[in-house]
Amino acid sequence: MTIATRQPLLLTLGVICALVAWSSFGSSVAAEPAGPLPKATLDLPVGAGAQSVVLAGGCFWCVEAVFEQFVGVTSVVAGYAGGTAETATYERYHESDHAEVVKITYDPARISYGDLLRVLFTAGDPTTKDGQRPDYGRQYRMAIFTADDAQKQVAEAYLAQVTAAKLYDQPLQVTVEPLGRGFFPAEDYHQHYVTQNPSKGYVQQWSLPKIALVRATFPELVKPAQETPPNR
Repeated sequence: MTIATRQPLLLTLGVICALVAWSSFGSSVAAEPAGPLPKATLDLPVGAGAQSVVLAGGCFWCVEAVFEQFVGVTSVVAGYAGGTAETATYERYHESDHAEVVKITYDPARISYGDLLRVLFTAGDPTTKDGQRPDYGRQYRMAIFTADDAQKQVAEAYLAQVTAAKLYDQPLQVTVEPLGRGFFPAEDYHQHYVTQNPSKGYVQQWSLPKIALVRATFPELVKPAQETPPNR
């Protein structure tokens, strides 16, 4: 039904590290549903040209690296959404209702809006309120920021679909919020953080396991090794 690594590092050495890390930490970074997440029965139409979506799922370093690896994704930018322009900085974003988010630009002919929601739910724990391990607070909530009624309708329908499937022991805590004041890019040093800092302790323990998990879950959506990763 429809309604009208900039470098190969992340795909080679980083993924090897991720597979090792996943064996130790994978169960601690994502909820374990009783079965596979369903494909969205309601999705956006393919349409023409690139589309964009703003999603939150905890630390934007992790979320950015997760989505960069999928076919059809041409750009992923870390940033802030939900608060004011004045507080859209790393030093001040907690002062308003901002969440750490990523803006994903994608080709809907290759990957759908519904597919991106499935990836979001897989990479994190949709039953955790205001946080994703190891970061807690409203700025780390899992949220779908919708730019229009069509995105909102699909997002709410998918939440209802997953709830009806009874895959989780606890209720979903994902919020669907209007993009409102807009998306604000984060500072340059936050962009492509995992690619630039693969040996950092946080990246090794939390980011790489998420990457490995979604690669294993959606192998048909992972970019071929020769395909250039998205740029900002």
